[in-house]
Amino acid sequence: MGRAAVDEIHEQLRTVYAGLPPLTFVPRRLWWQRVMFGLFGRSRCVPGVRARDRAVGSRAAGEVGVRVYLPEGELERGPGPALLWFHGGGLIIGRPRVDERRCSEFARDLAMPVVSVRYRLAPRHPFPAALDDALAAWTWLVSAGAAELGVDPARVAVGGESAGGGLAACLAQRLADGDRGQPRAQVLIYPMLDDRTASRRELDALDHALWNNRSNHTGWSAYLGAEPGGEGSKAPPAYASAARRLDAAGGLQGLAPAWIGVGTHDLFWDECLAYAAGLDAAGVECKLERVVGGFHGFPTLAPKLPLSRAFHRAQVEFLRERLSPLEGAEP
Repeated sequence: MGRAAVDEIHEQLRTVYAGLPPLTFVPRRLWWQRVMFGLFGRSRCVPGVRARDRAVGSRAAGEVGVRVYLPEGELERGPGPALLWFHGGGLIIGRPRVDERRCSEFARDLAMPVVSVRYRLAPRHPFPAALDDALAAWTWLVSAGAAELGVDPARVAVGGESAGGGLAACLAQRLADGDRGQPRAQVLIYPMLDDRTASRRELDALDHALWNNRSNHTGWSAYLGAEPGGEGSKAPPAYASAARRLDAAGGLQGLAPAWIGVGTHDLFWDECLAYAAGLDAAGVECKLERVVGGFHGFPTLAPKLPLSRAFHRAQVEFLRERLSPLEGAEP
């Protein structure tokens, strides 16, 4: 079967798509692929935004690295909104600077701090390391970080791309069960939500662009420390695979409103649609942005194309609406 034909891809993306080399992440080459991804898989801050790295949390509980993006202009008067972000990379590669452009655009367009988390990666750090780091960063941002950055803890959103989107979804679930409140919103960009996709080996032959199912199997296996797709006693632990929550009665009730964006030629198309439907069924507001002819990572590979700009604007408008002050709140 092989990769989709170029004429199936959105016309704005065809040149980029045609130039993509075959890419599969496998354990024996992972160290080298991480090096190459670190060298070439990074972007730059947009003008008007400054970024700095720091550690948050405590040495006793374990510090977590974050990259903080701040617009150079005035922030909202009084405590304002913020976004906690998680980069992509299949839970096995990546770092905050991969999303330098995206995070700095959010900071500029919404005049708010964006905090991108350098969570630990599998296989050296399997589940729950990344989620523990996500929770530590959240805890800091709604407490000490809120005071430091001028953030209203009740106006913090979470979001992420690919694996980072799945991590943001799992964080929202964990917060709900721990009675720790909820983020104001979730922005999930073609999120990696369901380990069971990796067990559908018939998908291997489709060779999806940028992140295919063989890479998906590598990522989930490393993160879970076990074969993905297990059931019963072999099913992943709670909060490891966000879509497993769909199987629980009322599992998605009470979660934050979500924006989910995915292309028709993305490996995660089916699982994103299923999760969006599950949120709707649970009474959770969910805006689903379908990109006909879009493939995984297209706005990262081609951020200046009109299609990518429209995709970004949809996220910004969702966040602007959801992060606005509550009616009657003090300015």
